[in-house]
Amino acid sequence: MSQTTRTAPAARTGKGLASGQLGLLAVVVIGISTIAPAYVLTSTLGPTVQAIGTYLPAIFIVGFVPMFLVALGYRELNADSPDSGTTFTWVTKAFGPFVGWMGGWGLLAANIIVLSNLAGVAVDFFYLFLSQLTGSQAIAELAANKVVNVLTCLVFVALAVWVSCRGVKTTKTVQYVLVIFQLGVLAWFVLGALAKIGTVPETQPLAFDWEWFNPFGIESFSAFAAGLSLSIFAFWGWDVCLTMNEETTNGKRTSGIAAAVTAVAVLVIYLLGSVATIMFAGIGDTGLGLNNPDISENVFTAIAGPVMGPFAILLSLAVLSSCASSLQSTMISPARSLLAMGYYKALPERFARINPRFQSPVYATVVAGAVSAGFYTLMRFVSDNVLNDTIMALGLMICFYYGLTALACVWYFRRTAFVNARSFLFRFLFPLLGGLALVVVFLQTAVDSWDPAFGSGSEVFGIGLVFIIGVGIIALGLVAMLLFYRRNPEFFRGQTLEQDSPALVVPE
Repeated sequence: MSQTTRTAPAARTGKGLASGQLGLLAVVVIGISTIAPAYVLTSTLGPTVQAIGTYLPAIFIVGFVPMFLVALGYRELNADSPDSGTTFTWVTKAFGPFVGWMGGWGLLAANIIVLSNLAGVAVDFFYLFLSQLTGSQAIAELAANKVVNVLTCLVFVALAVWVSCRGVKTTKTVQYVLVIFQLGVLAWFVLGALAKIGTVPETQPLAFDWEWFNPFGIESFSAFAAGLSLSIFAFWGWDVCLTMNEETTNGKRTSGIAAAVTAVAVLVIYLLGSVATIMFAGIGDTGLGLNNPDISENVFTAIAGPVMGPFAILLSLAVLSSCASSLQSTMISPARSLLAMGYYKALPERFARINPRFQSPVYATVVAGAVSAGFYTLMRFVSDNVLNDTIMALGLMICFYYGLTALACVWYFRRTAFVNARSFLFRFLFPLLGGLALVVVFLQTAVDSWDPAFGSGSEVFGIGLVFIIGVGIIALGLVAMLLFYRRNPEFFRGQTLEQDSPALVVPE
């Protein structure tokens, strides 16, 4: 007599997401994937060196500190009230529905900007990879054709949306492969760069200097703020670990630990990568120097050949896989934030729909992908240096919603923050310092970005495009919020989400 064993379906959270699908390692891998260290290094090394010179390691450490302090605040909020809405839900509970809605808007806007950036860099490296594979320079030049570029971008976004719609199990499998490959090639590049210092004529190699780790050596506060804004962008994405809390085993604890581990692991990667690149290439403005404007957008494109020789194609493939993996995993945050906003009726309820087969927010994922593709298409035709401008604008958005969430932690726990030393540190002091630091960077960057010279030089009526993208999107959020308030005031009256609303995670 045969016996058939059936696998029990995954338990669901209150929103319909499948619980217990991810463990600590899977969440950390997805967190690293979202940050995309290979992509971040190639796209920010140039702009950051232009801002602060050899102090790359220092600015990475300084950028890490407020992010880590904010992450500790996130961990406390997650332990108290795990919810896929993260910023939206927690800020609403702390400061009320209007501020909470704007916090959710900030998260969504940051994700839309970075999704468009990721798709754009993926296109560049896709054609570069094909060019290196075939030996035809003409193929690499296809990325400069705006029509071809945009059409290819739409294909990448569609593929990322398709994988994301299939749920976190499929996402986990894809990310294991792509992240392991990415980190392996980065390790090869770092070792190769250190081994070939002084052997390439186009470089201006530098000897290692501990001064690079001294943030007080940076010339001005504006330069410091510009570098810090880019550095903060470099760590952005660890909060996806919290966004998946409803789908993670013991999400109240595991998600917070995963966020901290992810941030520390990425810091180590950045320090090794930045030091090796500075020592190998130098910071000159000619040849392979990191201050050369001709290579600043994609540094690895220029130096991969001298460092890795005939295997340089692997670095292009690693950055391509970095962009592709991050493009897919980054879909998680906006989709689940839209899901939460729909569930609590801050947006139309159709955003709360869950696909019964994959137990994922398919409608919200498709909308996030469509908006990011539209944003990229628009920006590609507006700015000649869209990558640099959107990266800088992303720094504004990150500071806005991370800072707001950190301050929400302080206010939410204000009645219990002083009951013992641990509560004082983790629920008050650390998130307060992290939140205030991000507020300062936001304000300084907003003032500086009014000048078109802050970014690529693109402007609208004399106002820098970086300012318009960052501050303009926040202002657009205010308009959208008022429209939704008139259409469906239930959420804004505090009838669907209050401070004492219970967590929706299925008990372990």
